[in-house]
Amino acid sequence: MRKNTIKEIWANGGAAINGWCSIPSSFSAEIMAHQGFDSITIDMQHGLVYYEIGVTMLQAISTTPVIPLVRVPWNEPGFLMKILDAGAYGVICPMINTPEDAEALVAACKYPPRGFRSFGPIRAKYYGGGSTHGGGDYHHFADEETLVIPQIETREAIQNLDAILEVPGIAGIYIGPSDLSMALGKEPRKGQSDPEVVEARRMILAAAKRHGIPAGIHTNSTKVAVEMIKEGFQLTSLQSDDRFLMSRAKEEVEAVRNGLKEAN
Repeated sequence: MRKNTIKEIWANGGAAINGWCSIPSSFSAEIMAHQGFDSITIDMQHGLVYYEIGVTMLQAISTTPVIPLVRVPWNEPGFLMKILDAGAYGVICPMINTPEDAEALVAACKYPPRGFRSFGPIRAKYYGGGSTHGGGDYHHFADEETLVIPQIETREAIQNLDAILEVPGIAGIYIGPSDLSMALGKEPRKGQSDPEVVEARRMILAAAKRHGIPAGIHTNSTKVAVEMIKEGFQLTSLQSDDRFLMSRAKEEVEAVRNGLKEAN
C-alpha cells in the first residue's frame, strides 16, 4: 500500500509543510500540489468545496507524491467514511472538545475491531493500492496509514486536552488559531498575538509533546510558519490557495500602477 510520507517525516522528528485548498477546482489543487508541499489539505469546512469537486481535487493531488488531507465539515461518521473512501489519507476534524468526541472521530475512521468504518474504499483502493490487483488489501493497512487529526480550538478542548490526547488512534492535533482566539475572547486574527492566546497555544503544544503526538497549526505568513516550526509544530499550513492568489494579484496590480506613476 502507498506509504503516508507525513508519518515518515514525523517519525524522523521533522515538520511537514502543508498547503491549503479552499477554491473548488481540480486545476487549482493540481497547481498547488506541484509546488513542493509535503501535504495538501482540501478545506471542506470553510472552503467552497463539496464532495464531487473534492474527489476531483484528490485525483489532481494524486498526480504528485503529495499526501492528500481533508478538513471535514464536522465530526459526522457518514462524511468521514465517504471522504476516506474517496482517497483522503487523513482527516482534520473541527471542534473536538471531549475525549468522547475524539473517540467517536477515531471510531468512524478505523475499520473493525478498532472502529466501525464501513468497508467500501471505492477510490481509496486504487489510490492507496495494495499487493493484490485493485488494492484488495487496502483495509489491512488503512488504519495504520491514514491520519486522524482533531482540531483543538475551544476552552472545553483545552480543559480536556490530556484526555483527548490519550484516545488511541489520534495521529496528531491541529490548532485552529482564529477559533482559539475567539474562544478566549480575542479577535480571530489580531488576537492571535495576545499573551493569553500565545500561552494557550504553547500549552497545547507542550501537552502534545508529552503524549508523543505531533501538533499542527495554520499560519498566515512564511515568517510565522518558520517560527511555529522552530517552536515545535510538525504540520504547518501556509495560508491557502485563495490568499496566495489574492496577495500575488494585488502585488502585481500595485506594481504596475506604481510603475505608471513613476513613468509620469
